Amino acid sequence: MAELLSKYGLFINGEWRDAKNGATLKTYDPANGKFLAEIADATEEDVNDAVKAARAAFNKFRHSTVAERSRLLNKIADAIEANKEHLARVETMDNGKPIRETLNVDVPYAAEHFRYFAGVIAGEEGSANVLDEKQLSIVLREPIGVVGQIVPWNFPFLMAAWKLAPVIAAGDASVFKPSSETSLSVLELFRLIADILPKGLVNIVTGKGSKAGEWLKNHPGIDKLAFTGSTEIGRDIAIAAAQRIIPATLELGGKSANIFFGDADIEKALDGIQLGILFNQGQVCCAGSRIFVEEAFYDKFMAAAIKKFENIKVGDPLDPSTQMGSQINKKQAEQILNYVEIGKKEGAKVAVGGEAYTANGCDKGAFVKPTLLTDVTNDMRVAQEEIFGPVGVVIKFKNEEELLKMVNDSEYGLGGGIFTQDITKALRVARSMETGRVWINTYNQIPAGSPFGGYKNSGIGRETHKIILEHYTQMKNIMIDLTGKPSGFYKQ
Repeated sequence: MAELLSKYGLFINGEWRDAKNGATLKTYDPANGKFLAEIADATEEDVNDAVKAARAAFNKFRHSTVAERSRLLNKIADAIEANKEHLARVETMDNGKPIRETLNVDVPYAAEHFRYFAGVIAGEEGSANVLDEKQLSIVLREPIGVVGQIVPWNFPFLMAAWKLAPVIAAGDASVFKPSSETSLSVLELFRLIADILPKGLVNIVTGKGSKAGEWLKNHPGIDKLAFTGSTEIGRDIAIAAAQRIIPATLELGGKSANIFFGDADIEKALDGIQLGILFNQGQVCCAGSRIFVEEAFYDKFMAAAIKKFENIKVGDPLDPSTQMGSQINKKQAEQILNYVEIGKKEGAKVAVGGEAYTANGCDKGAFVKPTLLTDVTNDMRVAQEEIFGPVGVVIKFKNEEELLKMVNDSEYGLGGGIFTQDITKALRVARSMETGRVWINTYNQIPAGSPFGGYKNSGIGRETHKIILEHYTQMKNIMIDLTGKPSGFYKQ
């Protein structure tokens, strides 16, 4: 077991401290219900202090050089890589996801993001143009200020990297709030890097979303909001930002289509359906939860897919051989299974799974069997609403026209997948999908260097790519007269 403190404080102005009223929240391992640690439940005064510290840090850090910021980002990546096993175990215990995922995806990809932005900023340039031989127009990008950042419980460590790496790269300061369900991995990271960060540059405020999250969202000292989470809360974030005329980037919910054509390579397709809906127990905003299968391919593919789902190893997340771990908590597991019941009432059939997993000592956790619902139509609630669990709904299609009509009939547009050996068809369909990311012959690949974000109700902005720096900076134009003469506009 990874060594944890019994109690974690807030990280404000480079120091650890208790909430002003001493309030704490208890955290538990979702796989077995065991107590892990207490975290501080921030007060409004704590949030105020964090914003004040961030402002003071920003006033200094905004003048830092690209080389200084790059070195800092690489030092953070060094610390992550040096403590990879520890951080992966903490993430697994706190979240319930398998250690093979945290060790091979969450933690190393987080380090990769810090290194990516360390490199990107070295090549960033402004521009200068001579206009009509009269003015020199210089365009610069400057840090935007203090950023309020809120992330969800499904990828707490990786989401922290997605948010914090560009903030530091841009020269901003952050007040960062992790989910109260999963704060431990971020807190452990800051125990490791506290001494290398300028004081106040990043402040970690833990606690309930209904309190600390609201105070941060509405704080007048914030210059920008960045949020990952549900569309419902994202809408509130956007409204709060609009009221203060500050920008917001939002990575929100999804109900993504994973499409399997009859000419797909069967092994790639079977890999893709599992990557799409079983990765992180289906608790992925871009999960391939709507599974569209061409009629001619349906019987062969589904028979093989059901067999794969039946043989997925569900169990102890710390066991390296476990393929699927626990949901985040029992409430989430119950909500997932409730959706299965809704689907059945709508006429869907449970082809595999559809119930809690309680074998092999998992009865005290929040485990759900890998599930496929068949006989689904696109108008069913299970095909339109985000279930956020390992439940794929399978829909047949006859041709591309019918397919695209169903694919785009959704309020969401975050991710999507296409499996076919016809690259022309793949590109044609991909370009017709109303979604921000399309994988072809794979799914749920999330490396740094490719923009990730959604259309429609799936959000605003793109992360994991240098384009996000435009959201964390603001443009300044400096115009210099080249004529050396008065304008002549006010001749006397």
